[in-house]
Amino acid sequence: MRVLYLYAHPLAESFHAAIRDEIREGLREAGHQVDLCDLYAEGFDPVLSAAERRGYHDLPSNRIPCEDYIRRVEAAEALVLSYPTWSFGLPAILKGFFDRVFVPGVSFVLQDGVARPNLTRIRRIAGISTYGRPWWNAVWVCDPPRMAVTRYLRALTGWQASVQYHALYDMNRADLNRRMAFLAKVRREMARF
Repeated sequence: MRVLYLYAHPLAESFHAAIRDEIREGLREAGHQVDLCDLYAEGFDPVLSAAERRGYHDLPSNRIPCEDYIRRVEAAEALVLSYPTWSFGLPAILKGFFDRVFVPGVSFVLQDGVARPNLTRIRRIAGISTYGRPWWNAVWVCDPPRMAVTRYLRALTGWQASVQYHALYDMNRADLNRRMAFLAKVRREMARF
């Protein structure tokens, strides 16, 4: 399966770099083709410009600013996202990817003013994240990063994609054993993806 892996962390020495490596190895073990889209390393600009917003509904010219990224999304049969949860949300660079790349005609189509899912070739989605706070804090605010993966992205597939979500909560106090166990879990799950 062709997997587009959206990776969103700015630090090469972060725990997320270790997560990234385990995800890639697990996916390769399963025989998937992995397109790693390291948003920071690629210098992705998450800012939707005024001109892009004005042309947001103008098909097909709305694709021009992010054509290369759109091609990668359209070639994918699965999406994997890994990112830290900051301020109980997605990192701005990942949110900006959705804003700029998931435009009309790509992730959805408008029919009589109603948005219809257009990522129907995506069969599987996985989200992997870390949180600085305990799980109950995330639940208290309805865990927006989890909802972005398990609801928003899945809705864009017409609710057809299977979804999994793996989170390491309370990362600020996670000891080495807990972090290593999370890495092993992520690799195992990606090898079964």
